[in-house]
Amino acid sequence: MRRPEREIKDHETIKALLDQAPVGRIATINRKGYPVIKPLNYIYRDGKIYFHSSKKGEKINDIRRGSPVSFEVDQPISYVPAQGPACKASYYYRSILIKGRAGFVRSGKKKMEILGKLMEKYQPEGGYAGVAEEILQKTAVIEISIDEITGKENLG
Repeated sequence: MRRPEREIKDHETIKALLDQAPVGRIATINRKGYPVIKPLNYIYRDGKIYFHSSKKGEKINDIRRGSPVSFEVDQPISYVPAQGPACKASYYYRSILIKGRAGFVRSGKKKMEILGKLMEKYQPEGGYAGVAEEILQKTAVIEISIDEITGKENLG
């Protein structure tokens, strides 16, 4: 890390940000060698990132090919206007960057569990029905195993 004084070393802070951030971004490498970044809903559970998707599409094809993945969340806090030279402008934030490998959850029971946890995160007030078996069959649940995780912050 270029600015080691900004590294988040507290694992509870990293976990809290992963638990609370509403949107994560996954990066894969496509067939042409380009990095592709996609925003998605996710949960952090048992030291892994989980998300759901259609079973078709570019990120799914990249994962099937074994593309390494990166995953990012951030917490924007405040823009700090410059007082004097423009280079004195700043931004307060926290961010987490994960590098790892993605694979498909095969167990129907685990897929249902993860989809339930996603609903709890994004619709905590409840009021929804369960996932029908035919929808479960059409849905991919992906697990990111974490090889490396780093956190960075600028809080002023």
